[in-house]
Parts: sequence; structure tokens; C-alpha cells
Amino acid sequence: MGKPVLITSDTASDLGAELCARYNIKLIPLHVLLDEKDYLDGVDINADRIYQIWDEKKILPKTSAINVEEFVSFFTPMVEQGYAVVHVSIGSGLSASYQSACAAAQNFEDVYVVDSCSLSTGIGLVALEGCDRAAAGMDAKTIASELTALSGKIRASFIIDTLTFLRAGGRCSALAQLGASLMNLKPTIVVKNDEGGLMGVGKKYMGKLSRSMPKYLTDQLMERADLVVSRAFITHSGLPEDMLDLAAETVKSIAPFEEVFVTRAGATISSHCGPGTIGVLFITR
Repeated sequence: MGKPVLITSDTASDLGAELCARYNIKLIPLHVLLDEKDYLDGVDINADRIYQIWDEKKILPKTSAINVEEFVSFFTPMVEQGYAVVHVSIGSGLSASYQSACAAAQNFEDVYVVDSCSLSTGIGLVALEGCDRAAAGMDAKTIASELTALSGKIRASFIIDTLTFLRAGGRCSALAQLGASLMNLKPTIVVKNDEGGLMGVGKKYMGKLSRSMPKYLTDQLMERADLVVSRAFITHSGLPEDMLDLAAETVKSIAPFEEVFVTRAGATISSHCGPGTIGVLFITR
């Protein structure tokens, strides 16, 4: 009988404490550099604190990858307890954390690293699929191989309420922000699986987020014959409950997902998208 398998990921997966406990997923935190301090995502900083400092000081956070030594320290107790580990990483096109995890894995016999080619709960979807396979008794090497193939089938996108954080982080020009603001445009950000999780701009919507969001969700899900309906995520960076309820109702009315999880983005993802962002993330065949 092979070793029991643990699925691990990083805090950019935005899975939240409840799901991590339910599926026994261990997370390693990315770094958030803010106001001359180095914080650990989900340990000593969260999205609300980031927004507070932005409001007070107009200081934008930067995020930093997990280093090799941190990964070695993370994997070691699990390996010493007799587990094989499959680590699902933030996309290689977004962070050097993937490369660090691969380097750390070289120190162990049964640690495998999967490039999710995604971010936020796009990573989380891959990790949960790993948990399903581990529960079914699949060995770690096979799980890693199947998850690597699955990463190209994750569909992750978000609609952005404000471009302030994207502009402050150098991800859109002042002119583009001004144009979007004047026209009240809400752009869609689409994750490119074939580019390691790099992001591109999709369809733009006009009007308030409360009106644009249902249109965005409908465009993402309507008339898709390729959905894997076991689960989907709605992930946001801070929205009122009524909007989250509307988002969940909209998704459930369009697609027959068995479970729709609503999670909040952590400090890493929120550092880049800012408040008022929401996305739907799912798997296709």
C-alpha cells in the first residue's frame, strides 16, 4: 500500500479556512510587502488591512514569492510523518513561487509540484480535484500528472469595479483608467492557462457593478455544453451580502453545479485587483 497523500497549496488559492479544514489542505503563505513591512498573507495581514492602509496613506502593497527554504520547512514535517505531498502552486507566469516549490521538492522523494496555470480559486479547483483523487486512493505521482493535465481546463475570470489598484500597480495606464472611469466601464480580466496564468482583458461592461455582474456571469456560463458540474467558485474581494446572494442565484439559475462555493480573496489576490472585484471559476471538459 502506498503512502497517504496530502494536497497542499498557497494562500493565493483563496480557499478559506472552512474548505481547507473540510479537505485537509495545508497552505503556505505568500509575502505581502506594505508600508515597509513584510507580512504573510492570511497570517498577519488580510485584504481589509490593505484597503485601510491604501485609504489612509495611498500606499499600495507588493507581493513576493515564497522562497525555497520556506518550502523545505513547509514540506518537511509532512514527509517525516510518512505522507506523500502534491503541491498545487499559483501559476508559474504569475509568481516565482512555482519555481521555488520545484526546487524544494528536489530534496524529497515523494513531493510533487503542479503548476495550476491559474490564480485565486482557479488554483483551488485544481487542489480540490487533487483531494478527490487522494480520497479515492490514487498515488501522488498519478495525482500530480492528472492535475497537470487538468490545469488547462480551468476557466477563471473576474469583473473589476475599479482600476485604481491595477493602475497603481502599473497594470493599466492612467489614460485607460480615466477612460474607463468616464465611461463607467467594468472590464473583465481573463486568466490565460496557456501562459502560466498571465492575465488578459476580456469583454467590457458599462454601468454599475450590480448591473454588470449578472451579465458577466451569464456570458461566462450560458450555453456551455462543456461544464464539469461538480463544483464552481464565486470569489470576491469584498462585496456586500446582497450582491453575493445575487451572484450565487445567477450562477445557480444558469448552470447545474452540485456545489457553488463563495469565498473571499485573500491579501495576495486583493493586492492586485483591489476592492469590488468578483469572478466565477469552474472546470470544463
